[in-house]
Amino acid sequence: MTRPDAAPTLRDLLTEGEAALAAAGIGTARVEAEWLLARVLGAPRFAAYLEPRRALKSAAVAGYRALLARRSAREPLQHLLGHEDFHGLRLAVSPAVLIPRPETEGLVQWALERLPEERPALVADIGTGSGAIALALAAARPALQVVAVDRSPAALTVARDNRDRLGLGDRVEFLEGDLLEPLIARGTRVDLLVANLPYVPGWSIDTLAIEVARHEPRLALDGGPDGMGVIGRLLAQAHEALRPGASLLLEIGPGQAGPLGASLSPLGFEAVETRADLSGVVRYLAGRWPGVPGEDR
Repeated sequence: MTRPDAAPTLRDLLTEGEAALAAAGIGTARVEAEWLLARVLGAPRFAAYLEPRRALKSAAVAGYRALLARRSAREPLQHLLGHEDFHGLRLAVSPAVLIPRPETEGLVQWALERLPEERPALVADIGTGSGAIALALAAARPALQVVAVDRSPAALTVARDNRDRLGLGDRVEFLEGDLLEPLIARGTRVDLLVANLPYVPGWSIDTLAIEVARHEPRLALDGGPDGMGVIGRLLAQAHEALRPGASLLLEIGPGQAGPLGASLSPLGFEAVETRADLSGVVRYLAGRWPGVPGEDR
C-alpha cells in the first residue's frame, strides 16, 4: 500500500485511473486509464507496465488526474489524446471534426475495391472532416489524386495538417465549400465520389452519448429532420460531378438504405447496391453513373 506522503507509482496511478473512470460509467476504464497515463508519459500505451514501480513527479500526477477528471465528465478520449487511428493512419482530431469511426473503414474498403490498383483516378471525398477517408484512400493507392471538400474552415485546418504530416500534399487537395459546389464551379468530374455526410436526425442528437452530443460538431452530425437532407442534396448535384461509369459510395444511417436507395434510379444511377457493417447494420450505399469509364477523356 502506498504511504499517503509517497509519490504514486505508475501501477498506483493505473489503479486509481481505472477506478475513477469505472465510477463515471466508462466501460473501457482500464484501457482508457492506460491511454491517458501514456499521454502524460509521452510513451506508448503499455509503457507503464515496463516500470510499474516508477514514481511520477507531482506535476505529472496532477496532469494525469486532470485528464481523468475531463474524461470522467465524458470528454472524448480522442480529444484528450489528440488523435485517433483510422485505416492504419494516425490522424489528429479536435472538437472541430467528427472523430473517425471504425464503421467508416468499411466505406474506405469498398471504395478501394472499386479502384484498380495501378490505374490513375480522381476521387472526391465530400464532407471530409479530419480528412480520414481522403487520406486513407491516397495512402493505399499511390496512383490516386483526391480532392476533398468541407464547409468548416476549422475542420479543413485539421485535415490539411494531417495531410502534410503524412506527406500526401502532392496528391490530396482540400477545398472549402458546400457539398459539390467547389467541384461544379471548376467543371471537375471524378471517377469516384465518396461521402460520409451527416445522417443523424437533428431531433435525436441530444439523445446520443454525451461524448457525441456535447463534444462533436453538430454540423457533422445533423442530417435534418429525417437524417437524409444533406445526403439528398448531394444526390441531386451528383450528375454534375461524375464521369461516365463513375461510382458513388455513401455511408448512411440505420433504416436509410430503403428510401435513399430507391431515390438513386430516378436520378439516373445504375447498379444500386448496399452493404452491411460488421455489426450487420446496412451502412453503405453505392450506385454507378451510366457510361463507359474513360469515354469523356
